[in-house]
Amino acid sequence: MDTHWLPTALDPPRAHGAPLARGTLRVEPEDFVVEEDLGFGASGTGQHVLLKVRKRNANTQWVVRELAKICGCHPRDIGYAGLKDRRAIAIQWLTVPQSRLTLDVWRTVREPDFEVLAAEAHSRKLPRGALAGNRFMVRIRDIEVADAALAARVAEIGRRGVPNYFGPQRFGRDASNLARIADGLRALRHQERGFVLSGARSLVFNAALAERVRDSSWEHLEPGDIANLDGRGSIFPVDALDQTLTERCAQLDIHPTGPMWGRGVPATHGRVLELETRVAAEFPQPCALTVEAGMEQERRALRLAVRDLTWERESDAIVVRFRLMRGSFATMVVREIVDSESLADEDTDA
Repeated sequence: MDTHWLPTALDPPRAHGAPLARGTLRVEPEDFVVEEDLGFGASGTGQHVLLKVRKRNANTQWVVRELAKICGCHPRDIGYAGLKDRRAIAIQWLTVPQSRLTLDVWRTVREPDFEVLAAEAHSRKLPRGALAGNRFMVRIRDIEVADAALAARVAEIGRRGVPNYFGPQRFGRDASNLARIADGLRALRHQERGFVLSGARSLVFNAALAERVRDSSWEHLEPGDIANLDGRGSIFPVDALDQTLTERCAQLDIHPTGPMWGRGVPATHGRVLELETRVAAEFPQPCALTVEAGMEQERRALRLAVRDLTWERESDAIVVRFRLMRGSFATMVVREIVDSESLADEDTDA
């Protein structure tokens, strides 16, 4: 693995200045709580059951296997919107096929590491990414920080958002997903390909975003950008700036985007295309791997709006709460406030 990749993947530049303090995360699973917001309800009929599951100190794929045993189906028949943290309390939605188990029986399922909170009939298997966002509660222990400084930093993040980096967990434990990039696609086992390709694309995106954090353009549109509507997949080119676009960007309604690398060149132009092309040239192996896999150029917002952001003190900790859109990482919010070695312990991808 090219070691110059590691800072880009694991410690990209911050946008709001140095961390205010150092704290300890995840002393207990209850120190990190994530709850999915699907954005829709169960259909009420169909060949699937939509389950609301609360798990503690367990990863999603293990819960999937346990549910498959209970249901008598194959794990691949169970749907879930995204992987969620292991060392945490995670409340997420999954679907299982209709079986001999009634809804009332599903509602009584209690295991040592997870329990079913709700069960309703649903029309289809839950696909990956099918959620509006996630709500987080993060407890930071062993931290010494003044109320005024913390309040100011939280207010600034709420107003401006944070860089929408991929978190260290996207690159695998000890950056193991990056270590396989140089092997080429044919050397990867089928089950490895998705993780390594995702790591390669995420690395190039983080590098492009890091450049725009350094030149302070990560939160501003400029001619040549491709803009994204907040919380949606819609994008559109920015040929010229006007007051309306500038105001909407300031209000976190639209964001500039960066490249998710693939075949061809990004649809940006001008200075933005020059920057993205230059960054891609610094990462030839990750870019080549995505092209070899037949992936297409796509876009991802450079900025992440942090909604409903609040903080409060406990006797020995600070508690931060916020809501993020799907596909984003709570660690990228926390790192703009405090520093902690345990920031890389997260397992979630959405």
